Amino acid sequence: MRRFIIDTDTASDDAVALVMALTYPDVTIEAITVVCGNMPLEQGVQNALYTVELCGKQVPVYPGAVAPLLRPLEAAHDYHGQDGLGDIGLPLSGRVPAERHAVDVLRETIRRYPSEITLVALGPLTNLALALTLEPELASLVRECIVMGGSVSGGNVTPVAEYNAWVDPEAAKIVFASGMPIKLVDWQLSSRYGMLTPEEEGQLQAQGTSLATFCVDIQRVAREVSQKNLQRGIVLADPLTMAIALEPETATETGRFFVDVATDSLTRGQTIVDIGNVLQREPNVEVVLTASHERFVQLLHRAVR
Repeated sequence: MRRFIIDTDTASDDAVALVMALTYPDVTIEAITVVCGNMPLEQGVQNALYTVELCGKQVPVYPGAVAPLLRPLEAAHDYHGQDGLGDIGLPLSGRVPAERHAVDVLRETIRRYPSEITLVALGPLTNLALALTLEPELASLVRECIVMGGSVSGGNVTPVAEYNAWVDPEAAKIVFASGMPIKLVDWQLSSRYGMLTPEEEGQLQAQGTSLATFCVDIQRVAREVSQKNLQRGIVLADPLTMAIALEPETATETGRFFVDVATDSLTRGQTIVDIGNVLQREPNVEVVLTASHERFVQLLHRAVR
């Protein structure tokens, strides 16, 4: 039985990733830690609690950072809706999270299970950066950290930056430099292998279960935005990341490179991936280069049965 901690800024694609993990047979989710990002912290917490409840599980949800390290939060309501789950009228309030702070839970759980915890980071890396700043040695105690974030080439917020890295680039810089064993699932990879076409969405919904309906319906705002941008489908970056965490064979090719994060105004959030080893620096991140879309879709279908 593998042990996961999922760190999330729970919006529409995060929720699908949570469903995949919560319904997977040989994974114990020790904690879901929530960070501000796509949603303000309180809404992200409620969305995570609702998803756990919908899956019929009892996994503790812990609130974490309410703002990036050095910047105000710039949430993504325009892409995920005001409530983060597509504004389809779900009852996303009133649930009570666990009392402890996410950063403390990260530190204590990693120490309790040295070399056993797989971290799956689906949002900005603020919680992880705070934990590592308080205890840098945690980096050597993590089995693996799978990060959805950054972009090898081209972003979704600026020409060079992906949202999670852009929201808190200082946090991303700390985490990538920490020595933690990181596997990066970037925006471009997600766009190529994690996109669901309307036909694939229909096939998923045709499963006819409450989870299938949930996973498709909460993409309403994201779907509308994607259609306006003439995309051929919706990008499910966090579910692709979770598929790679659950079944590493979903990543069909990886490479180890030195990665750093820009924090200045023009290139804020750019993940600088030294594919050509121009800087002659020790590689610090395993970057996923190709993935199996078919395996990803199979995992989605298995999760909602």
